[in-house]
Amino acid sequence: MAARAVWQYRGQPREGPDTVLMQFSNGKLQNSENVDFTLYKNNDTINPRKKHRRILVAETGRLSYMGSNFGTGVLKCNSLCSYFIGVLNKDSGKMEIFDAELFNMQPMFSDDLNESEAASENQAKTYREKVDSCIEAFGTTKQKRALNARRMNAVGSETLNIAVAKAVENIIDTRGVDALVSEATPDKLEEESVFLPPCHVDAAKPEDIYKFEDLISSAEYEALQIPSEAFKNITSEEILKMVQTNSHCSFVIEALKSLPSNEEVRDHKARCLWYLNTLIRFGFQRVIKRKSAVGQGIPHIINSKLLKNFTALTYNNGRVQNLISASMKAKIMAYVIALALHISDFQTDLTVLQRDMKLSEKRVLELAKAMRLKISKRRVPMGGEEEDHKIGILTLPLPIYQPANSQRKRKKMF
Repeated sequence: MAARAVWQYRGQPREGPDTVLMQFSNGKLQNSENVDFTLYKNNDTINPRKKHRRILVAETGRLSYMGSNFGTGVLKCNSLCSYFIGVLNKDSGKMEIFDAELFNMQPMFSDDLNESEAASENQAKTYREKVDSCIEAFGTTKQKRALNARRMNAVGSETLNIAVAKAVENIIDTRGVDALVSEATPDKLEEESVFLPPCHVDAAKPEDIYKFEDLISSAEYEALQIPSEAFKNITSEEILKMVQTNSHCSFVIEALKSLPSNEEVRDHKARCLWYLNTLIRFGFQRVIKRKSAVGQGIPHIINSKLLKNFTALTYNNGRVQNLISASMKAKIMAYVIALALHISDFQTDLTVLQRDMKLSEKRVLELAKAMRLKISKRRVPMGGEEEDHKIGILTLPLPIYQPANSQRKRKKMF
């Protein structure tokens, strides 16, 4: 009686099948002794989609072959069929059955290697470089022309920077660093005047020192008619609601309480107060992210003026933004003081404006002195108590402005 063979199923290991089957797409393997096989496993053993991924590489003296069980070139039969390999032990008559996986081995040519290198280079490119590559390949004539112009400008700016650097080196060699630093240091008075409203020091009247037209143009004044109607016809109940909700600055609220009854003067002050309140609210922002700088209901001419005169353009994350820097906030404060002088007969409470703008008292007083104001103290009732407030007065003749760093320190007497 012939001996019977008994087979035993080993099952599937936890790491996946250790036995592989392969077929070569361009022929049959005649001699396996001259082929080196390497099986690569995915290091990610937690992700259920990645832990079973395998790559089989076969290297010969002429070609290299590669097959994988994932990707676009994977065989569909792996998901429909199960493959097994049986190993017969002739001595014991037992056959061990192992799970196996079929790999389709395809030859790898130099073009494939170049494609992988190109893919890695493409990943290293920035988003702008990838967009430029797409424009070169598929862009319209107008887009290609704009791309060439931008690249020419970049080359021109780089050339200009190199030329400037060489010129600076030559000047430093001939004149020295100390002379350049002394000439490059700006005067404190000139630096302050950049952020101050135009000052007419030869004016004969206080209202002509900081002219109203330099603060609000005639076109802007006309545009303020409609939004300032709410201030012109305000009631005591609405003022009380402003105080409770803290929706407007304190200077504006106090001025609204004492609006004159004269129709023309009342309309003028209502427009000025509305613009002043808008300017202070505008100064609270840091980066302007939308076209409407302060909100809805702002006339376009006012919104454009705020963006143009009181913001600095910056470039961040590929976008141009309007930034209200510390110097621009000081400029806003200077224009607020000048407009408040016109509203309150050229005497304004600097302490109230300083609290509305949330600036330091030292900074506000330095701006007021740079604007040639006379600073005095006054006891002002606030909430049932009296406080010492700094009052800025615009009088003739104008006091001489002395920057803080130019004041001589007194010598200590021993």
